[in-house]
Amino acid sequence: MTVHFVRRGHGGPLVLIHGIGHHWRAWEPVLDRLAERHDVIALDLPGFGRSPAPAVNRGMPTAVAALGELFAGLGLDRPHVAGNSLGGAIALELAVAGLARSATALSPAGFATPAQVRRALRTLRSMRLGAFTPAPVLRAFYRTAFGRRFSFAPLVSDTSYFTPERALADTLALRGGKGFAAVARHGATYAFTGDPGTVPITVAWGDRDRILRPVQARRAREVLPAACFVELPGCGHVPMSDDPDAVVRVVLGTVARTGSASALPDRPASG
Repeated sequence: MTVHFVRRGHGGPLVLIHGIGHHWRAWEPVLDRLAERHDVIALDLPGFGRSPAPAVNRGMPTAVAALGELFAGLGLDRPHVAGNSLGGAIALELAVAGLARSATALSPAGFATPAQVRRALRTLRSMRLGAFTPAPVLRAFYRTAFGRRFSFAPLVSDTSYFTPERALADTLALRGGKGFAAVARHGATYAFTGDPGTVPITVAWGDRDRILRPVQARRAREVLPAACFVELPGCGHVPMSDDPDAVVRVVLGTVARTGSASALPDRPASG
């Protein structure tokens, strides 16, 4: 399975995983900072960004298998992983599968009640429907601060990071995500129930998350009693855009609990 990625920096490998409907650029606000300390691989999940959709999508097992293949192909031995939303759940599942050295999950899926999942999916499907607005109209709308706030308020509490170009790129990624329907269908019944053993885990939740409400962290604490839990004040569902400094601290803090930061040999810049 082909997985597109960008790769920057040197040090211990760190894989960054976006949420449903997004693409690797979700991590741009923190990518260069993390690359100062790590060999960072920011990827497009199968069916999103520039990664083609799998012929058969079985939900979480398909995603974990695809990333396991990617790790093996790149010669990565249990990299550190960090993910947001769907990506946060995948990061946790990679830890359970023995494929991750540490896992940072930012507002991860998998801890919501059925009603909360339905509400989140309604919001995301509504946003995707709006993404099919003609690109010239979107481009003009995103030149206004109101347009960017109106469109991205469900995801972030501070839209100042969103330039018109970034807003349009994210919207077109949501529109073009051929894996969206299948992932949403499987996500409607997904719940995280695994045991990551001794793998260091951090779960961080924005206190202004409007997609997966922060109350879901209570369920995460029950399922992951040994994990470190962090509140991200002022952050929405995609905290990388709301508070890049806090996200960098959380990710690096999780990695530090393993005492692992070894350098890697030369490698391709993208794939």
